[in-house]
Amino acid sequence: MAHRRILSLWFPRLGAERLIRAEPHLLGKPLAIVRDEGQAQVLSSLSPEASKLGIHLRQPLRDAYAMCGDLITRPQSLRQEEAFLGVLHRWAGKFSPWVAAAPPDGLVIDLTGCAHLFGGEETLAEQVALDCVDLGLSVRMGIADTLGAAWALARFTAQDRAGSHRSGDAIDQEARATRSRAGKRRHWTRGGAAPRNGQDPARQDRIAPIGKTWQVMSPLPIAALRIDPQLVDQLNRLGLRRVGDLMGQPRAGLARRFGRGLVDKIDQAIGSAPEPISPAKPPERFSVRLSFPDPIGLEEDVAAGLRRMLEQLCGKLKAKSRGARVLRIEAHRCDGLVEWQVVSAAVASVDPHRLMPLLHMKLTEIEAGPGIDMLRLEAVGHDAMQDRRMAGHQAAAARGKQRKDHGAALEDLLGRLGARIGMEAITRKHPASSHIPEKCATVLAAAWSDPAEDWPEPPTPRPLLIWPSEAVTADDSPTPPEVFQWRSRQFETLAAKGPERIAPEWWLDEPAWRTGPRDYWRIVTEQGDRLWLYYAHGGAMSSGWFCQGAFA
Repeated sequence: MAHRRILSLWFPRLGAERLIRAEPHLLGKPLAIVRDEGQAQVLSSLSPEASKLGIHLRQPLRDAYAMCGDLITRPQSLRQEEAFLGVLHRWAGKFSPWVAAAPPDGLVIDLTGCAHLFGGEETLAEQVALDCVDLGLSVRMGIADTLGAAWALARFTAQDRAGSHRSGDAIDQEARATRSRAGKRRHWTRGGAAPRNGQDPARQDRIAPIGKTWQVMSPLPIAALRIDPQLVDQLNRLGLRRVGDLMGQPRAGLARRFGRGLVDKIDQAIGSAPEPISPAKPPERFSVRLSFPDPIGLEEDVAAGLRRMLEQLCGKLKAKSRGARVLRIEAHRCDGLVEWQVVSAAVASVDPHRLMPLLHMKLTEIEAGPGIDMLRLEAVGHDAMQDRRMAGHQAAAARGKQRKDHGAALEDLLGRLGARIGMEAITRKHPASSHIPEKCATVLAAAWSDPAEDWPEPPTPRPLLIWPSEAVTADDSPTPPEVFQWRSRQFETLAAKGPERIAPEWWLDEPAWRTGPRDYWRIVTEQGDRLWLYYAHGGAMSSGWFCQGAFA
């Protein structure tokens, strides 16, 4: 059985290099990514040129500008960085099918049984480094028997070591009064500040030999155990600076004083405790891109391109038994801007003839500008399509006619209306589990629900219109009044049918039903109105007559 081997990849400049890939003119310039931290703005990612100027991570933005007036800054976009890490996740699948993301800037790959396919671990590591150079990314990696050890090797044994921004080596950053003492500061193993991520305490190989995890982890700082910085500082004050210092301590004492989490991290790093890797399967993406030799701008040309792309997209979806529900159109213009529109269908479909009319409705909202040189169509929302059974000509014709008359026509109508006013604005009612008249139906989105087939029959007819109860001026008697006043109008009762006794839901305390049980009556007035009145027998509130609806 192959020995377990883990590869940990760390992209220390992920945010900055992602932006450089999107804006190539930033290459070779000092660039910093800024994030909000409380009431201050700090640096979250740096380009190599910015690091050479002495700027460091988590530095306040105002201090960075004081050191470099030409510094270019961009706000951090966590969503785009997460999406870019997902792209790298798919790229890493070429080395092993067992890949997991380590947010916000890392990947973990289980190389067990895969390294020999690339000529060994050293050759595989060189291939990873070469691919990252082609992608314009800085990468640091570590290979070990455990996830914790590989993570530590990737972040604390880089070949191009970066010293602390306030260490005694960076003497040009010190004030004159302190430069004479800078060289006298102690090494981190003798009481100085312990290194953080990316600061190599001692040069070691990035690939740990099999079964040598203990020896590889021992000389590393305790920050390599993936513990909180506050705990690192607390251990440093006690003189525990290397991982080897903790390994020699009694486990019971460490757990009692610093918590069980510290002991678990040590055990996971050296392989005494399991730490499984749970890879997330990359989501299925269905998209088609069409580039043009010359920019286009006419609506007919865009429609022709979308029609051609839609057929290809539906073919991809059909091959995976998926159906498109939400489509996104991206029009990449010559000036670098992107126009995009989203359309939603009532039901998932792989029929281009049903989806194309929805796309046509959005073409007028796309501004071509100086011209469109690329179109992209993506199914951002797709559902599984149910398997269909083949039938004879007569049965198939009957089913097709039934679907055309009752199903597809309604679905197409919902799709066209949804493209205009939004799918959320189209609703339908479904029966609810309640005997209360105003709660016997619930409102659902029509696009994501099926029509109700069997509505429960009420014991007596219900009015066409139902509204919140309105007080009626009449005698306080359970017998239907001969004369009553409602909405500043006086009515005379011609006929009354009822009553229908409805009791409140005793397990709920609803203010509208604090008047107690109700006796509903269908009242026909001399003026021609057919009203739905009820007499409340009283409860927490006084009794009386109320009007709640009207019949057609």
